[in-house]
Amino acid sequence: MKTILKLAVSLCLFVASTSSIAASNQSSENKDWHTLSNYQQIISTHIHLNLEVDFNRKQLKGYVDHTIKKIDPSVTTLAVDTRALEIHKTEAMVDGQWKATPFEMAEPDAVRGTQLSVEVPAAATQIRIHYNSRPEASGLQWLTPEQTAGKKYPFMFSQSQAIHARSWIPIQDTPAMRVTYTATVKTDKAMRPVMSADNNPKRSPDGVYQFNMPQAIPPYLIAIAAGDILHKKMSKQTAIYSEQAYLDSAAKEFEDTQAMIEATEKLYGDYLWNQYDLLVLPPSFPFGGMENPRLSFITPTVIAGDKSLVNLIAHELAHSWSGNLVTNATWRDLWLNEGFTSYVENRIMEEVFGRDRAVMEQALAAQDLNHEMKTLPEADQILHVEMQGRDPDDAFSGIPYTKGQLFLIYLEEKFGRQRFDAFVKTYFETFAFKSLDTPSFVSYLHKNLIDKYPGVVSKAEINEWIFKPKLPKNAPQPKSNAFKLVQQHIDNWLASKSSLADIPTGKWTIHEWLYFVNNLPRDLSIERMAELDKAYNLTQSTNNEVAHAWLLLSIQREYDKVNNRLSDYLISIGRRKLIVPLYKALLENPDYLTYVSGIYRKARPGYHPLAQGTIDALFKEAKNK
Repeated sequence: MKTILKLAVSLCLFVASTSSIAASNQSSENKDWHTLSNYQQIISTHIHLNLEVDFNRKQLKGYVDHTIKKIDPSVTTLAVDTRALEIHKTEAMVDGQWKATPFEMAEPDAVRGTQLSVEVPAAATQIRIHYNSRPEASGLQWLTPEQTAGKKYPFMFSQSQAIHARSWIPIQDTPAMRVTYTATVKTDKAMRPVMSADNNPKRSPDGVYQFNMPQAIPPYLIAIAAGDILHKKMSKQTAIYSEQAYLDSAAKEFEDTQAMIEATEKLYGDYLWNQYDLLVLPPSFPFGGMENPRLSFITPTVIAGDKSLVNLIAHELAHSWSGNLVTNATWRDLWLNEGFTSYVENRIMEEVFGRDRAVMEQALAAQDLNHEMKTLPEADQILHVEMQGRDPDDAFSGIPYTKGQLFLIYLEEKFGRQRFDAFVKTYFETFAFKSLDTPSFVSYLHKNLIDKYPGVVSKAEINEWIFKPKLPKNAPQPKSNAFKLVQQHIDNWLASKSSLADIPTGKWTIHEWLYFVNNLPRDLSIERMAELDKAYNLTQSTNNEVAHAWLLLSIQREYDKVNNRLSDYLISIGRRKLIVPLYKALLENPDYLTYVSGIYRKARPGYHPLAQGTIDALFKEAKNK
């Protein structure tokens, strides 16, 4: 019965989304600056991709068909976003036949790429664009066999968020619009392509694969990968796709994913995407995860062997409600995606792993945010951040994630969990398969929560959270009793009231270890560093988060016993969260410039273009000082 109900709900939402696909809850003055497309005049309601994965030339080549719908009947061109794409020809479907139609490429914009305008005949129903991507596409990474775990076949994967879909598809690249898609993808018979769509676990004997995404999604959620990818089922609704090296360990590590789905459904309503699979990528993936619907992309750095980092899986799953289902209309509204997702993630962790762990993760995130805010200009501490003229990748910081989460925890504490849960669930139902901007959310919040329960939270308090920098004075301050005990052990050891042998670390969770390392004094002596390392072997920690925290402290204290481990760590991992702070710390010390330059020469070819761009800028800044 439940399956039938979920299918019916999904079908109804899909029909509703496609019948009014141009509609998004977006203020008219808040047009997405980051697109050069004319999405407010004409839109793609569906695209079909026909692509060949060419590893030799490091390109995707073929065509994309846009099924078009005119919002303004007088419009005569379809304008789409591109970046470093080679456009060969364009055609229009008129009276059941493809006919050549003219196109024009505008002058490139440094942030937004190049606008492609295609003439749309009056009777046209579809536009076809023949093209190929270039090896330097910002949204694709091409790995040699040597850069993969198996060492036998190459690997390719996409990262379309925020505006990188335009580097491999000519498309209206804005989260304000949504599109369904199908695809035909051809690759070498020995390899398998996968997409953010329904993936058939069976291998194709001829290397040609078909994909279908029947729910309308924003373009940044269109994703592709190809390589020596295997499949392993975890549960009725979940599976792992990965190279052989990660298949079994990932399936064991992430075996609670089905329990997470069911816990979230109890809180916020049915999961509307059918399957939820995980693609474990090579270590060069620049993020922890990417919430591509039906197939989240995941870094192998969270396979710790003890499920200590699976909150990342909860985060990407949470996007199935906040982000994928209800989407930020522009990139200045990113907090609507990530703040809600961080909040839902933590609720999932509480349901599956208990309140104590959830509070520890809240406290660690809040501590990280407080440290980060000291380095951010006030303008970037605002949830509704101004992004015009800037790369939308600059919007990604702890502000949309953790400040957004704390705002929602604040509302939960003020209104009570029962009332707030009902509000969040109704919010997801009301805006399912739609895009929303901050002014529209504020209006909905007032109508359905603030005004409904008067005298609890004021308009001024809401405005302070969303439109002002810093954290309000009455912001939640998550505290863990376990961390209080860890802090006591730190204080006693530093005051020579106890030894390291007296600290009961045997039963510590990874969260307690992270708190321990992160809260050691920044002026700790080399002798004390060596004492810690001898007792706990922190330099060789196999948990990538703990290793990161220890390596960062070691760089700051010039504890050179970590140099070999640091070099290996930076060369073997491409996740920006873990490597960028280490490069920053190294480059702040002129004595490390030769050392870190040597590491980066070896590491850079294995990094994603997004990571390369970030770290290249750090080196440029350091050399200009």
